Amino acid sequence: MKLDTVQIRNLRNLQNVILKPSHSVNFIIGINGSGKSSILEAVHYLGFGRSFRTSKHKHVIQNQAESFTVFCECTEQDSNYRLGLSRHIDDSVNVSINGLKSNKISELASKLPVQIFTPQSSDILLGAPKLRRKYLDWCLFHVEHSFLICSNSYAKLLKHNNALCRKHQAGYADPQRRYWSEMLAKFANELTEFRIQMMSRLIPLITSNLTHFLPEFYVEISYYRGWEKGLSISEALEKSADRDYKNGFISVGPHKADIRFKIDGKPAHEVLSRGQLRMLVAALQLATTQCLMSYTEKTCIFLLDDVGAELDAAKREVFIDKLLESNTQLFVTAIEKHQLEFIDKYQNKKMFHVEHGQVREEI
Repeated sequence: MKLDTVQIRNLRNLQNVILKPSHSVNFIIGINGSGKSSILEAVHYLGFGRSFRTSKHKHVIQNQAESFTVFCECTEQDSNYRLGLSRHIDDSVNVSINGLKSNKISELASKLPVQIFTPQSSDILLGAPKLRRKYLDWCLFHVEHSFLICSNSYAKLLKHNNALCRKHQAGYADPQRRYWSEMLAKFANELTEFRIQMMSRLIPLITSNLTHFLPEFYVEISYYRGWEKGLSISEALEKSADRDYKNGFISVGPHKADIRFKIDGKPAHEVLSRGQLRMLVAALQLATTQCLMSYTEKTCIFLLDDVGAELDAAKREVFIDKLLESNTQLFVTAIEKHQLEFIDKYQNKKMFHVEHGQVREEI
């Protein structure tokens, strides 16, 4: 998918901005607070239905406005799409796909694969396992059509089983508990199989990317299913049943899964510097764009915010080069143009300058 036009209204300090970006690489220059990251935030809303900067949508709406709107016209192969999203001060949401109204963000997100890389992206490695599960599930959402049904079914069954744990305190032998546990195990197996297959696709891509990004290290990557090795999920649920009833929640299953990264037997985040961690994350996110292209022929929109943060010029250049090789449409923000001293080599690029919420394309 390639964005042809982006229109932003009443989002932070962007009152009425229209961009006609390049299908290749777009550089957005501006001082802190100018609005350059808000442009990325607007595109992120189209791909996720939420901000990457705040969980409170009303904080994104411009003062005195009742809502903000992001609209785009885009192209995928020979098809054209008109996509829009509005968030209102009462937290309601409106989605539009080719003029058809909806409130299902997943329908919009499925049309527009968006990835973002920010100074906080290292949290994928430093933060809780759910961040690494989200990384994996993003790729599954866009590559495997039946994944969302499986994931949603598992989430609903997990919620129901947790409620039974809290309510009955009856032990695993309770017939109702056994039935719902068997249903949970069924979808747990399906979800785990989806993730294992995706890991088998991603690991070679990540490893290949790391030869360019961190050639001095060998990173061992493994997937933890979320329950004890050697047991089936049904056996793991039975083994943990007494503890789960006591605690009031299911403690094993794919909702506890994790991706683990080690260097010489140690967790990667204990070995690598902040800059090196960012390059490991870059390798991970590049792999998802490559996987998307390989298995669906879809292209990704990639948002690279504050490219100068903890990345030297050589690393910035190789990252952008690799993204463009995967036919990604790229948006890159920087405070000053000298942080992008290598950009003259790129063809079909556009340069935008942002100041006080006003955007000017460099001719």
